[in-house]
Amino acid sequence: MPVQVDLRERLLSFGVRIIKVVESLPKTSLGRTLGDQLLRSGLSVGANFEVAQGAESRADFVHKLQIALKEAREANYWLRLVDKATKLPHQRLVPLLDESIQLVAMLSKAVATVKGKAKTSG
Repeated sequence: MPVQVDLRERLLSFGVRIIKVVESLPKTSLGRTLGDQLLRSGLSVGANFEVAQGAESRADFVHKLQIALKEAREANYWLRLVDKATKLPHQRLVPLLDESIQLVAMLSKAVATVKGKAKTSG
């Protein structure tokens, strides 16, 4: 399955940015809970995309891409929640929220493209 270097690097950078945001959250029970959820989903996006690159079949590739997409959507949710709950300054989260929206769009397009190719070739 083809590897899109730009997307791989963006997902890696997204993970680093997620780590930095989580480290900045308040050291409270709520901050830790939000951070744990955001960290799990935010880091899982890139990890699942990487796993997809070693997929054993087109169906396996699509499945792993869909997991990455699901995790990207979840990370976006947790980022929005941190923002709405004003746990960090809005201006600090805006670029990461924007990136999460773009990554969801890119992964959605990748899934649709691969599914479309499977229908035309199968």
